[in-house]
Amino acid sequence: MACPICGNEAVQKYRPFCSKRCADIDLAKWMNGSYAVPSGREEDPEEIAEAFEEAMREQFEAAPKKPH
Repeated sequence: MACPICGNEAVQKYRPFCSKRCADIDLAKWMNGSYAVPSGREEDPEEIAEAFEEAMREQFEAAPKKPH
């Protein structure tokens, strides 16, 4: 099996990669968003704003109230 990053032969310890370096490069690509699964649906800014407001409202309502 070839390493998906550099093409060298994979090493059992880092499989499917050949080294820790290649495994770390792959992890960095996931973490910085280089790998992404395209969505089949267009984003609606209004829908996103409504969902954000609802989440904020739920968080605020769930927060414990401090006595004065």
